[in-house]
Amino acid sequence: QVQLVESGGGLVQAGGSLRLSCAASGSIFNINAMGWYRQAPGKQRELVARIRSGSNTNYADSVKGRFTISRDNAKNTVYLQMNSLKPEDTAVYYCNAGVVTTAQVYLERWGQGTLVTVSS
Repeated sequence: QVQLVESGGGLVQAGGSLRLSCAASGSIFNINAMGWYRQAPGKQRELVARIRSGSNTNYADSVKGRFTISRDNAKNTVYLQMNSLKPEDTAVYYCNAGVVTTAQVYLERWGQGTLVTVSS
């Protein structure tokens, strides 16, 4: 049906940058909001950034001014540009999307997660 595939995670030193990508594929009619969440060891999954179909965005306070979310609707892809990374940004990052399928069914989908490790 609908899949989300993430890429771009890895190991980076504090102060460095990474760019995550998440591409949706399958029987897609329309994608509403897309977002990035993260889960650090021993912690709950939390919202990092979210972008709606009209390009309105919201960010967690901890990443404001450092991370930028964007989307390419033609490619059904959402990006997360992460700058000035800190060790506390270390987590598995998950993509999330609200998708309307060609059968006019609404689905919420998650990616498999990509690990971001920031060394001090």
